[in-house]
Amino acid sequence: MLRRAFISALPLTLLAGPSLAAGAPPKEKAAGGQYVDISPVALPVVARDLVVNYVFVAVRLNLSQVANIQKLREREPFFRDALVRAGHRTPFTSKTDYLSLDVERLKAVMLKEAVRLGGKDIQSVSVMSQTAKRRTGVPKPPSA
Repeated sequence: MLRRAFISALPLTLLAGPSLAAGAPPKEKAAGGQYVDISPVALPVVARDLVVNYVFVAVRLNLSQVANIQKLREREPFFRDALVRAGHRTPFTSKTDYLSLDVERLKAVMLKEAVRLGGKDIQSVSVMSQTAKRRTGVPKPPSA
């Protein structure tokens, strides 16, 4: 029985070898730069001094080519803490939608905090994803 399974799997293994070797390069090399991904955090959406929603945000810090990536990746918990503190101090609530955040303001504040914590090697901030905790039952913003 084991012999039959081996014989039937052999052609599939031979076919899979060249296709794996010709595959795309890993993501880090394809991106072309160095970065530190911050674990997703939940940031509040506040309207009229009430929390109406939470948005889970994944952020990436883009680094210069000469940055010490290992040192900066070790500081990821500090970057995440700075993001959470900034998001609770002055929420990044969007004026037009309570299902997402004001990305430009979030990027500006996070860049300032990241440079303060990690130095001049941090070039920019990218928001990779935003996912609202609640999609229904959220009040409409006044400007919508």
